[in-house]
Amino acid sequence: GNTIVGYNMCRIEFGISYIRGNFTKKGHIISIAVLSEYRGRGIGYNLMSEALKRLKECGATEVYLEVRISNTPAIELYKKLGFKAYKIIKEYYRDGEDAYLMVKDLMEK
Repeated sequence: GNTIVGYNMCRIEFGISYIRGNFTKKGHIISIAVLSEYRGRGIGYNLMSEALKRLKECGATEVYLEVRISNTPAIELYKKLGFKAYKIIKEYYRDGEDAYLMVKDLMEK
């Protein structure tokens, strides 16, 4: 049908590379969500894969995101897609929970 079951919001930013330390164009995954009853079907993976492809087409050399350290399913998905935990951001979320800053190199083959 025509039901929206998930989304991915991302943007291109200019700033210092987490990977190379130079000034670069990087992608930022701002938000991704899939309705709970549709999870486990590869929808999040496909949304992320498409976003990574498009960010690369726009010239991004790397992509980063923030994720709750308690969100194991999301962290596993991001690792499967090639993201690596870069650092912990203390009390990133309003409720005081920490976040992982995760980064993926788009220059790797």
